[in-house]
Amino acid sequence: MSPTAPALQEQVRDFLAAHDPTGISTDEQRLEFLRARFDAGLAWVHFPSGLGGLDAARSLQTEVDEAFAAAGAPDNSPRRIGIGLGMAAPTILAFGTDEQRQRFLRPLWTGEEVWCQLFSEPGAGSDLAALGTKAVRDGEEWLINGQKVWTSLAHQARWAILVTRTDPDVPKHRGMTYFVCDMTDPGVDVRPLRQITGEAEFNEVFLSDVRLPDSYRLGEVGDGWRVAQTTLMNERVSIGGGAMPREGGAIGTLAATWREHPELRTPGTHDALLRLWVDAEAVRLTGRWLREQLAAGVPGPEGSAAKLAFAQLNQQISGLEVELAGEDGLRYDDWTMRRPSDVDFFGRTPGYRYLRAKGNSIEGGTSEILRNIISERVLGLPSEPRVDKDVPWKDLPR
Repeated sequence: MSPTAPALQEQVRDFLAAHDPTGISTDEQRLEFLRARFDAGLAWVHFPSGLGGLDAARSLQTEVDEAFAAAGAPDNSPRRIGIGLGMAAPTILAFGTDEQRQRFLRPLWTGEEVWCQLFSEPGAGSDLAALGTKAVRDGEEWLINGQKVWTSLAHQARWAILVTRTDPDVPKHRGMTYFVCDMTDPGVDVRPLRQITGEAEFNEVFLSDVRLPDSYRLGEVGDGWRVAQTTLMNERVSIGGGAMPREGGAIGTLAATWREHPELRTPGTHDALLRLWVDAEAVRLTGRWLREQLAAGVPGPEGSAAKLAFAQLNQQISGLEVELAGEDGLRYDDWTMRRPSDVDFFGRTPGYRYLRAKGNSIEGGTSEILRNIISERVLGLPSEPRVDKDVPWKDLPR
């Protein structure tokens, strides 16, 4: 039986009484607290019992998180482990075996093990189904060879979610298989990709004779596209539909600049700010609705609209912020080559936000592909002609 909101609140109070967060001063104490919270079912309350949850309504998660934050409890550094939380965990829950769920979910949530996503390739970005990274079965193991690109935080990841080609003789959306990849395998080579901001949060990853046991496979052989769709839909909701207070995120930074610097105000920028504020509020409320829809099961194509709107809005807000800064907005001198552990939009300059926001329309699905998804799966418009739909992958031009 699912716990009610009052019962869950009481459980949180009892947990905090037994695990006082105010005395935590070391990393080990922090980790012990997070492990205990997971084991009590207060990590993902909507997950099954024994897997960090209590089979509760997903809508109650916000109340639980707020209660822990109000008590000064340590969090699990969600920005650092966002790929694991938003993409790997729901996929493992949906397609993983009991053994896989028990092995991976707890250290994922506590942040002990960072995850990355090995999906895009040099010849398969927007058209992910064209990927060619090969997985060949060898007894109870798979031999993986290929190259992935635009892999966020691969330089820190212990595990990766990986999509491969296991059957080149069938059309591209079939013959794909999904794995958990051990990033410590000697055949995994991670190389930095320096971005327009000067840092390298992205990477290219070369896989050379990487051996994965069949127990690291998620879903059936050849069913990788269906498994990957679960990951991608969750990714788009996690990017575009995240929980946010009113005037949270980039619009809050812009509004604060407007209030603190009246000398920057002009009639034109005033109107632009109001339009963006209204758009940000619409995106925020849509994100809340999307999170409620998640309680009913796997997210649908509406998450693509949220992610598309988020990308456009972030770029417009950062553009206006640079405009308000005048000459100073054109200055950017933070070119130091860094390998960040997370993406921090708000501890940086307007110039950084302007440059980094350009990636929002690429990561998690390009805006062009998302428009296709919205037109076909939300609006019901005719699909674009796809001449390669029934052609075996091996016969496609590359």
